[in-house]
Amino acid sequence: MERVQLELSKNAQVVLEKRYLKKDLQGKPCETPEEMFWRVAEDIASADLLYDQNADLESLALKFYNLMAALDFLPNSPTLMNAGRELQQLSACFVLPVEDDLSSIFESVKNTALIQQSGGGTGFSFSRLRPKNDVVKSTGGVASGPVSFMRVFNMATEVIKQGGTRRGANMGILHISHPDIEEFINCKNDPKEFTNFNISVALTEEFMRKVEEGGEHQLINPRTGQVVRKVPARELFDQIVQNAWRSGEPGIIFIDRINGDNPTPLLGQIESTNPCGEQPLLPYEACNLGSINLSHMVIEEDPPQIDWEKLRKTVHLAVHFLDNVIDRSRFPIPKITETVKGNRKIGLGVMGWADMLIKLGIPYDSEEALKLAEEVMGFIDQEGKEASRELAEKRGAFPNFEKSIYNRPGVPSLRNATVTTIAPTGTLSIIAGCSSGIEPLFAIIYERNVLDKTRLLEVNPSFEKIARKLGFYSDELLERIAHRGSIRGMEEIPEEVQRIFPTAYDVTPEYHVRMQAAFQRHTDNAVSKTVNFPQEATVEDVRKVFLLAFKEGCKGVTIYRDKSREEQVLSIPKASEEKGELSWEELSRARHLMARARPKITRGTTERVETPRGRIYVTVNEDEQGICEVFVESRDQEADGLSRLISLALRAGVSPAEIIEQLWRVESREAVFDISQDGTRVLVRSIAQGVALAMGRRIWGPSYTGPYGAHEASLFPTPKLEENSVKKVMGGVCPECGGILEYSEGCLVCRHCGYSKCG
Repeated sequence: MERVQLELSKNAQVVLEKRYLKKDLQGKPCETPEEMFWRVAEDIASADLLYDQNADLESLALKFYNLMAALDFLPNSPTLMNAGRELQQLSACFVLPVEDDLSSIFESVKNTALIQQSGGGTGFSFSRLRPKNDVVKSTGGVASGPVSFMRVFNMATEVIKQGGTRRGANMGILHISHPDIEEFINCKNDPKEFTNFNISVALTEEFMRKVEEGGEHQLINPRTGQVVRKVPARELFDQIVQNAWRSGEPGIIFIDRINGDNPTPLLGQIESTNPCGEQPLLPYEACNLGSINLSHMVIEEDPPQIDWEKLRKTVHLAVHFLDNVIDRSRFPIPKITETVKGNRKIGLGVMGWADMLIKLGIPYDSEEALKLAEEVMGFIDQEGKEASRELAEKRGAFPNFEKSIYNRPGVPSLRNATVTTIAPTGTLSIIAGCSSGIEPLFAIIYERNVLDKTRLLEVNPSFEKIARKLGFYSDELLERIAHRGSIRGMEEIPEEVQRIFPTAYDVTPEYHVRMQAAFQRHTDNAVSKTVNFPQEATVEDVRKVFLLAFKEGCKGVTIYRDKSREEQVLSIPKASEEKGELSWEELSRARHLMARARPKITRGTTERVETPRGRIYVTVNEDEQGICEVFVESRDQEADGLSRLISLALRAGVSPAEIIEQLWRVESREAVFDISQDGTRVLVRSIAQGVALAMGRRIWGPSYTGPYGAHEASLFPTPKLEENSVKKVMGGVCPECGGILEYSEGCLVCRHCGYSKCG
């Protein structure tokens, strides 16, 4: 077998270099993408020695390498980052218990920090905590309730930041019967609260029946088991719907349905999921995930068809790979190791579904696509179970098999308690160069603005190929599509092409739900997907989708209404009815932050700051709209470039607090003390930190000590300068690269640098 030639897009190269490749002490990549895949392949293949001392590791490693290098399958990010390295923590999803005991709560906080430091995301159910104002017998005081303790977990995540490789991400879940459920439903109305949490409400079958039929719902104190009060079920459901319409949260999970598919009910009930909701887990359980690139499973002949044999082989090799990951993973908590190896759950999913449909000429929003979804996922689930059975014959069933639902006459053993999951693939799909998960295309054409104001249009390769083949490709057409966002309704594009290239907002919410349900019917765990709504959607539209998701058999649902959040996910402006299109200036203002002109008159101060690279002088100027520019005098020439970028961001409306927080992350191994005018000492580790310090002192005064010092508790509030408020960021801008953010698979994702708010 020959080694596959690795071919990566420019964006994939950027993402790998930024987040996945090993780095030296200066933070520069010290391995190539090929070397990364070899590192992972050899490490995961070595697990075969546990079952066969004569295993041909070289041959297996080559198979694993080719599987990944061909971009036919990719494991979850921690596996790519950590396999074959000192950390060796390879799982993405964890759930931790939160018991109604102070020591237990803070034990979970500590475990959260350890997991997120290693690159994992965490889920919690806060449903066992006694409600707000309930009695605390040990102190004679009153309880503060679940929402208050969520703030502790949120701050722990804020501090950890996962070592700079993956952002911390949490799922917070509260049962619909908890007395504090209304406070929980509304807890993210303030966008500054719980910035590291997704939240979902656990709904029961009984509650949903009362919503449909009318009736009162009981709120029960989990400490005593006593009914505290009764509320109309529809009123409570309306609060959930209203908040989801307003901001996209909370999501909902159907907890009884999840436990109906719990493979090991004798080990306990499932109460929570991972951060994006697709992986229900027991307390102290983890799962490693991987996704097959469906766009590579099509034979592009005339007519095109699915390569079922290639898909079968890919599924079997991927299941082998994921089972080996369990044996090679080193977890930060012994209890997790015990639980994971007892159940050996894996989550094999897909990406590139929209691309597969395009290659087959099938519209995403069609009955044919729904039928094919069940056929494809049914095939993957069936072959995945067969691969798990084959492994069980060689290696034995998962240790808790006798306590599982599979332990009955005539049912063959399985190696893994679960096999399939549809997980988010935001970053993985960038590496693979395909569409995300089972989502439709977010856009057919992306626009990127580079620093010299050059505009680059990135065109979906399948669309470009078809446009050139049919003879309607032109630069002018690309410009118009970039303006409009959608090609539906464009007369110069053939109707059949319009049909097979719908974007997320072309697909009706009902088809989003039905597509999710089609995949769910053949998935052991759950499905990560976003139901997209146009801005003009009503509260009633959201209610209908929630009820449809329940009716169709989904295990949960997440919605997003366009422009419903301040950190707006991209939004491709639609053409005005009068003009049919927008000017490039209008487009830029709608999509991107644009810097206002430098004011003619400013006022400011200059401060001397000591840094490891020498003394610098930082001038911070403001005008009537607030801080507008920063100048840095230094012997380091790069400080001038830093000044220009900071000034540009300030005049574009980026909060000074956000700039300070980003600058403070830049550190070196050297450090010096700087002493402010009032004698406050601060350890400075880079020129960037010195600039941040001077800006902070200008805003908050000479005692300012950095974003993780005196102002940590404020979560970097937007400051006020005299009577002028600093302008908020209102565009869909990635905080790391300035690119466009998408709301996809329940999370904010940048398709250019791989940034994901959910980890």
